[in-house]
Amino acid sequence: MKTLKEVPAGQTATVRRLGGDGAVRRRIMDMGITKGVSVFVRKTAPLGDPIEVTVRGYELSLRKADAAMIEVG
Repeated sequence: MKTLKEVPAGQTATVRRLGGDGAVRRRIMDMGITKGVSVFVRKTAPLGDPIEVTVRGYELSLRKADAAMIEVG
């Protein structure tokens, strides 16, 4: 399964499953990233951290480690 970390800039992906547990999972869900939502990857920093995304009309920055826990399809 592909993760959000692997999605190239300029592409949109739909969240299939959230990984992680406890505080990490809660932090991802607090950003509005839940199963079935579309995430547009705006840009990725040169070293891959952070990843700039648009979710539900909000522009967010995700850590590379958090993006690796979000499975997309």
